[in-house]
Amino acid sequence: MRRMALFFGAACLVFSVAQAPAGAQSQAAAAARSGKTASGWKCGVPSPMHAVPVGDSPNHMYIVQQVKCTATKGEIAGVKEQGGAATEFADVVGDKITGHGVFVETLANGDKVNATYRFEGTSKDKVFQMGSNKWTFVSGTGLMKGAKGSGTCKAKGNAEGGIDFDCTGTYTLAK
Repeated sequence: MRRMALFFGAACLVFSVAQAPAGAQSQAAAAARSGKTASGWKCGVPSPMHAVPVGDSPNHMYIVQQVKCTATKGEIAGVKEQGGAATEFADVVGDKITGHGVFVETLANGDKVNATYRFEGTSKDKVFQMGSNKWTFVSGTGLMKGAKGSGTCKAKGNAEGGIDFDCTGTYTLAK
């Protein structure tokens, strides 16, 4: 059950972020008001994780969990993505997983960006196999205050029992 739940948190990575144009970080931040995103994330095992059987069938449960993730690549307007935490709700029926969550990311300069996401995936023998999500920026601080963005992620289980994400999308900074 714990490994199956991993997808969710990892799904959270929903919104990876962008590649900035060449130049100094401050120039990039001023010049790159919009761009494409290309991010990678490595997420661990959810903690805490709470699973509750629904009772309508033996293979149906609701899960609420949180998972920590580390960026493996990606930046927004020249600022590297650093890490984040996903908090999510999952509906598990057998080997099928669907749900939604919020991913709170911290950039290398300390700015935060928050994204909501919806995900779906599959597991085998309670081990996450693969999945995808759609994400949307909803708020942020500093450079990310008022930013708009959306995209998708592909996810697959990793050898440590977590989930790896490969994400793409677009963003536009305010002002």
